[in-house]
Amino acid sequence: MKWLQSYPREVKVFLVASLVNSAGGSLMWPLITMFVFKELGRTVTDAGLVILVMSLGGIFGQLLGGALYHRVGVKRLIVGALGMSAVSLLTLPYVSGHWYVFMFFMGLVGFFNSLSMPAIQAFIGFRFVERREELFNVVYVANNIGVAIGTAVSGFLASISYNLSFIINGSISAVFALFFLVYLNKIQQNQGELNLEKRKNSSEDIKAWKLLGQYKIYLFMGLGSFCIWLGNSVWNNGVSPFTILKGMPEWNYSILWTLNGVLIFVGQPFILWLKRTFTGSAESQMTASAIFYLLGYITILCFHTYPSFIFAMVLITFGEMLISPAIPSFIAERTGKSAPFYLGVVGGIGSAGRVVGPYTMGMLFDWNGLVPVAGLAVFIAVLSVGSFIVHSFVNRGSNHVGDIPLSVRSDV
Repeated sequence: MKWLQSYPREVKVFLVASLVNSAGGSLMWPLITMFVFKELGRTVTDAGLVILVMSLGGIFGQLLGGALYHRVGVKRLIVGALGMSAVSLLTLPYVSGHWYVFMFFMGLVGFFNSLSMPAIQAFIGFRFVERREELFNVVYVANNIGVAIGTAVSGFLASISYNLSFIINGSISAVFALFFLVYLNKIQQNQGELNLEKRKNSSEDIKAWKLLGQYKIYLFMGLGSFCIWLGNSVWNNGVSPFTILKGMPEWNYSILWTLNGVLIFVGQPFILWLKRTFTGSAESQMTASAIFYLLGYITILCFHTYPSFIFAMVLITFGEMLISPAIPSFIAERTGKSAPFYLGVVGGIGSAGRVVGPYTMGMLFDWNGLVPVAGLAVFIAVLSVGSFIVHSFVNRGSNHVGDIPLSVRSDV
């Protein structure tokens, strides 16, 4: 592919590894509600509870991962987190018959998976400063090609064995951890520490409360992300059980997520056109993203057919394509070496939406089906649009790292 030729070999290897890891991760997560609802014979509310526990683990993982970046070092943080995630995933088939133990390990999976996320994003931002905005988007595209591959086979794999999905996912996580161990060791040998090891002088650490005081940087962006992830639970805890009750096979639902991954790849020209024409800044991309999510949820609310779900997925995917690279790019550009902390904070706030959404929407679905679930998604998307508008307003004119007061800057 011509668009890859401009990147060094190191980036290409990184992209391939990310693609394979995301393919493994996508084998199970779109079907977790089906696993609990159909395989374990529990309610949609129970399925939402499992996702809630996993998301709670994700919140703590995001917050701790960002805070530990400079204290522990990238290598130990990423490799250790991915390795423990693999162990947790490989344990799931043996504990799925014990409900509370199963939920505990799902929480561990969420925790260890999220523990590595701020570190990986910050590492990209630090290592490829000149092209980080572009690279955030390229990594995002590569990950979602993996999602397309994984979800394309997930429904068929589930018809054979749900536990096999856990095993394959865990094995790929272990391989990804090994890749990072070799990759980061090679960089360290050739180029020195390069943000890979913990800081030698603990006095360089900035107090968390001082960083949190710069609320304009993260708060409204985090709230908008919270609303998006809460509303997006309409898929797993609304559309997914709806398709089961209508007698549709699992692959019908997995195809929606395959569409999501494929569209993220083939829809790049449209997104680039949007960015050039209407949404040049990261702030405007976030607002436009929320509008696409809102339109998708309105479609689900008004039309309960499989073609309407396909159209809603197209709209929501456009929203995802705008916001996913925009948030890490905004933070990396404006917060310097404090970026891992703010990535963890914003990621944690967003993950809270994954906590509230699944359980709330699971209860709503058990009460009255898809309509109240989609209605809540529409309402919360309106709040998301408002949050990103406020974020854009309070950050207007602030477009470089130096806008953070020197008293709380960690790179001075």
